[in-house]
Amino acid sequence: MLHFREPGHQFLIDHNPDVQMHVVSAGDPGVGRWLIFRDRLSMHPDVRELYERTKRELATRRQKYVEEYADARSEVVEEIVARAREDQQPA
Repeated sequence: MLHFREPGHQFLIDHNPDVQMHVVSAGDPGVGRWLIFRDRLSMHPDVRELYERTKRELATRRQKYVEEYADARSEVVEEIVARAREDQQPA
């Protein structure tokens, strides 16, 4: 099932609720940010665990709108991306 989140950003939800695939338009400036995020999670188990804990904790909250979950999750995503960019800066 394809859901439209915002212009140029859709996500697919399989019948398995554990699977989501985000799809962005070619040339979307946000792609680099998501790749940095993906790579950070892949290379740093502690960061991946932080993200997992955050998502699990947010999932326990009763929220009226899915955007409330997304906004709260975005805080930790932005922290992870910012830290990854800091680490990429030349010394």
